[in-house]
Amino acid sequence: MTIRTWLTPPPRRPAEPLDPSGRRALWIEITIVLLVTFGLSGLSSMLSLLESALAPAPLSDQTVALNVPRSSQQFIDLARQLLGIVRLLAWAALGVYLLWRSGIGPRAIGFARDQFRRGLLPGVGLAALIGIPGLGLYLVARAVGLNLTVAPSTLEDYWWRLPALVLWAIANSAAEEVLVVAYLITRLRQLGWSENSSLLASALLRGSYHLYQGVGGGIGNVVMGLVFGRYWQRTSQLWPLVVAHALIDSVAFVGYQALRGHVSWLP
Repeated sequence: MTIRTWLTPPPRRPAEPLDPSGRRALWIEITIVLLVTFGLSGLSSMLSLLESALAPAPLSDQTVALNVPRSSQQFIDLARQLLGIVRLLAWAALGVYLLWRSGIGPRAIGFARDQFRRGLLPGVGLAALIGIPGLGLYLVARAVGLNLTVAPSTLEDYWWRLPALVLWAIANSAAEEVLVVAYLITRLRQLGWSENSSLLASALLRGSYHLYQGVGGGIGNVVMGLVFGRYWQRTSQLWPLVVAHALIDSVAFVGYQALRGHVSWLP
């Protein structure tokens, strides 16, 4: 399959037109879901970027941490970390449930349990395709002053730190790929949006809630969203995206803890 083929939207039968009441209900559902989840995160990230831009220090001299302590008490911190992980998994479950209630089950979006193994190898490939250039883009954006310094974790060195970071990576990947790709693109298709328009909306949403990292973080995640979204449109397989995203985040979170203090460009 050529690059040109991947850039071309896959052919699809037009969605059955919705009556005005059905369209309104679908827009209300999308709005509520996004305000509860990543849409609100996107608005908050925009404010964070504006706040950072107005600060006296350049963006590259400012640091943002992704996984931070939530209590000075070890076991309360662990409990709150687990609650945050459960919240993200609940967001993913919400997207799967809403699609299932409308007749689109996990198998239709490529997220059934028996489809997991088939998604492993493509997921590793996608992780390499996105992760390696993504690191380069981050370093360039930080060097030219368009990105904050990202510290993947500032958790204390407790026994549960590394397992918690891996669970955060898995929960992040499940929530983002289910809601931002499978759920949103499916719903926009039902509203009559073209494949390219729904893909762009999904990618821009992904970029928006990463803007707290800086302009580079936003752009990098828009590119990731375009690649991931088109892959799903072409294959209807969600597991490779979840696997790839979980691998990228796990390497970033755990690798940071292993290399911190040994590599000069890590904060």
